[in-house]
Amino acid sequence: MTNSVVIMSQFVVEDVVIGTGKAAERGALITAQYTGRLADGTIFDASHEHGFECVIGTGRVIKGWDLGVLGDKIGQKLCEKWGIELDLPTFEPMRVGGTRRLVVPAHLGYGERHVGKIPPHSDLYFEIALLQVKTRDD
Repeated sequence: MTNSVVIMSQFVVEDVVIGTGKAAERGALITAQYTGRLADGTIFDASHEHGFECVIGTGRVIKGWDLGVLGDKIGQKLCEKWGIELDLPTFEPMRVGGTRRLVVPAHLGYGERHVGKIPPHSDLYFEIALLQVKTRDD
């Protein structure tokens, strides 16, 4: 039996619940709950046990998260900065109260690296609930 690597090139964004609160913006501190799965459904991480906060849009998370939370307009600017050509779907930044599913191709995740339970070349599947957005104005 040989191992095969399937490379998926499509970044997918699906809003499960569209939030009505404050929109995520680059440089904001976000609080979220998420579950991350591999293609076979195996959960590799879930924030429900440890919580999750990060500054979004500054490289603190994988590229797929920055893009998926911030929307296509900021996402295109980030792609230019990273030197990545990507045909992003049209989607708004997440808003507090929203839940979004992301399919993150390996090149926007961990790529060739093996990280924890995540094998190299893995596409990642996330469900993210945005709980809070804090900006310098808060």
